[in-house]
Amino acid sequence: MSYDKSVSDHYLHGNLLNAIEAALPALGKTTTTVTIADLAPVDEFHIGGRQATDHLLAQLNFSEHANLLDVGCGLGGAARYIASQFNNSVTGIDLAQEYIDTGNALCRWLKLENKISLVQGSALDMPFNNNTFDGGYMLHVGMNIEDKATLFAQIHRVLKPGATFAVYDIMRQSDGELTYPVPWATTSSTSKLATSEQYQQMLTQAGFTLIKATNRHDFSVDFFNQLRAKIAADDGPPPLGLHTLMQQSAAQKVKNMVANIGKGIIAPVEMIVQKP
Repeated sequence: MSYDKSVSDHYLHGNLLNAIEAALPALGKTTTTVTIADLAPVDEFHIGGRQATDHLLAQLNFSEHANLLDVGCGLGGAARYIASQFNNSVTGIDLAQEYIDTGNALCRWLKLENKISLVQGSALDMPFNNNTFDGGYMLHVGMNIEDKATLFAQIHRVLKPGATFAVYDIMRQSDGELTYPVPWATTSSTSKLATSEQYQQMLTQAGFTLIKATNRHDFSVDFFNQLRAKIAADDGPPPLGLHTLMQQSAAQKVKNMVANIGKGIIAPVEMIVQKP
């Protein structure tokens, strides 16, 4: 089995769009009345969800009508949010065909299909021309990609000069064995963590200038504490959430990730870079 297929299979649900649609009545919604905010708990698949997206976007100042790239777009939740809030066009690419198909269906539900294009493919060989995008971002993607030098070289290639790009990934903070499974990997075979220093080195080698790096460890701890309290107060998870994506394994994967963060082995980190 190829490495790409192993990664895609980790994220495979099998009936994801139907699972999301089946949860809508509990929200009092249908496919014609559901909103971007309703879908955020399931389609912003990174630590902190919409809160983390807002924190990152506030630092980027993408101009209105900018043509943006979403690397490892998943279901396209961030792309839909950005397109609706800031009137940008967004192109997303992801390995998982089911995520792309589901994401495009969600774009149609929200009547955003004219602003968003989600395509299946590898971030290591993107089917886009040089100097295409005005800016972009990747949210919790690099943990599955070992060859980050090629990843960042590809991103650099397709961005226009002067473009800003944001990375929000889980990065290794210290030596130590991770407890698996975690949301991005069932075993260590598809977990390709790197340190903040390694990210900075690869980004710089690709031609980027580092603008800012921010460790979001404390934010992630607070976020999960609040999430646990809310689930306890509500006597269970909401109709839509990470459990929709990861099904029965969700609780264990999140528990292990939180434990790994608590041990100081990993933490989410933001990096903002610019192509000169």
